[in-house]
Amino acid sequence: MMLKGKVAVVTGAARGIGREIALLMARHGAQVVVNDYGGTEAGSGGASAPADEVVNEIAKAGGKAVANYDSVATMAGGQAIVKTAVDTFGRVDIVVNNAGILRDRMIFNMTEEEWDAVINTHLKGSFAVTRAAAPLMREQKWGRVINMTSTSGLIGNVGQANYAAAKLGIFGLTKATALDMARYNVTANCISPFAWTRMIGTIPTETEAQKARVEKIKKLSPAHIAPVAVFLASDAAKDVTAQIFGVRGKEIMLFGHERPIMRVHNSEGWTPESFTEMFPGTLQHHLVPLVTSGQYFNYDPLV
Repeated sequence: MMLKGKVAVVTGAARGIGREIALLMARHGAQVVVNDYGGTEAGSGGASAPADEVVNEIAKAGGKAVANYDSVATMAGGQAIVKTAVDTFGRVDIVVNNAGILRDRMIFNMTEEEWDAVINTHLKGSFAVTRAAAPLMREQKWGRVINMTSTSGLIGNVGQANYAAAKLGIFGLTKATALDMARYNVTANCISPFAWTRMIGTIPTETEAQKARVEKIKKLSPAHIAPVAVFLASDAAKDVTAQIFGVRGKEIMLFGHERPIMRVHNSEGWTPESFTEMFPGTLQHHLVPLVTSGQYFNYDPLV
């Protein structure tokens, strides 16, 4: 019962990773707001039944939960989600920003609507819910914010300019949140999950390499992500903030942050010519190769 007496908001909690986090947090004593507007993986449509089913499952197991169907993609939606927690359970202690959609397209074909929809759901959505909860966490001097990033943003991926930008932006948001809220005993961390979900199910399987990658990911259950989320939401993680934890099957990874890896100095300053002459023998040796997230983790998961 690591979360006994806490109130958790989990967005996108009707299916996949969000569902598993909501269920495990409830089993560990949290009262849970199960937020999900019930749309497709592309963000269209909406239904209340998926969130209701998770609430019913928590209730049958003896826990307490309430459904919320607002979209995270607006500030009003974020406020309404947090208001549901306060009106039902009297407070909010934990925010898990998990809601997401995909609108994959190569950069030269991506539309403004495809860009905006993904940015608004992932990045603005994470801000909207966190912004609504932050004043309450500051006042009570306790809180946990858990955001979902992705190797698509941390490393890069083909056809996902919108998703990658949102997911790397979420890490920046997480670090800023951690800094802003540190004095109030509020932490903010990221999870970079590897798991089979509806969104991952949209990955193309046109080549043998793509098919092989999908078969590997199918072995990775969303349930593997939830224990790390519960830990980060608990008192045990009070000194853990501004970090990225990767979860891939039964593996848990701690990601490094961007830091300078080499530097050169010229007391007279640089010209384009002097920089060009210096570059091959110094900085060029330390360039990070261009790979996709799929290539970066192209090995068999330890399931």
